[in-house]
Amino acid sequence: MARRPLVAGNWKMNGLQASAGELTAIIAGARGLPNADFMICPPATLVARFAALAQGSRVAIGGQDCHAEPAGAYTGDIAAEMLKDAGASAVIVGHSERRHYHGETDAMVRAKALAARRAGLLAIVCIGETRAERDAGKTHTIVRAQLDGSLPDGFFDFVVAYEPVWAIGTGVTPTKDDVFDVHRFIREQLSTRYGDAGQGIRILYGGSVKPANAKELLGIDNVDGALVGGASLKADEFLAIAAVYR
Repeated sequence: MARRPLVAGNWKMNGLQASAGELTAIIAGARGLPNADFMICPPATLVARFAALAQGSRVAIGGQDCHAEPAGAYTGDIAAEMLKDAGASAVIVGHSERRHYHGETDAMVRAKALAARRAGLLAIVCIGETRAERDAGKTHTIVRAQLDGSLPDGFFDFVVAYEPVWAIGTGVTPTKDDVFDVHRFIREQLSTRYGDAGQGIRILYGGSVKPANAKELLGIDNVDGALVGGASLKADEFLAIAAVYR
């Protein structure tokens, strides 16, 4: 089944108002790359402005996290409905940095994915194992458990992003065989759970994706795009990665 590629940028805790220039450059470059979908997930302070700038373009704007509840006494948190109201069309949930630094469990990620569905946002559900788990031969076990615990019952519009924790921001990239194996396993799990619909779910790869390795990584079977970290902060690097789909 043909799945339209998605190249998404996670800016993490980076970006000020002056960073809008990078977004406008990405918007301009995306016009010449019609074979892929584009998304930028800036910090919450920039979502509304970026959504306004990207309106009518080929670049969607997403949030980096959301709270499970639609409103309430949760100081500093942002509801999925607030992201939607600000112009976002998607939200990342369960990123390894949220799981590690904020102690998010699979159950919490599942609740956030449900919140995304409730608000009409595309959920980008992140999963991935640590170096210790991989060295112990537990990659498939961890990935299966995260999928089972993080995805809500019943099919809805979502994307899975596989991000081996040991490759995020380290410059270390898994081998082509490593990525092929895990993405094939994820596809099998999705197909078992959702039937034919599981074949249409996009699985992104994330973890030190850069122009130098994009062609190899994005050419692997069942890799339907990328969740790009640091390289998405610069328009030229982000577009060079997306140019694989030219």
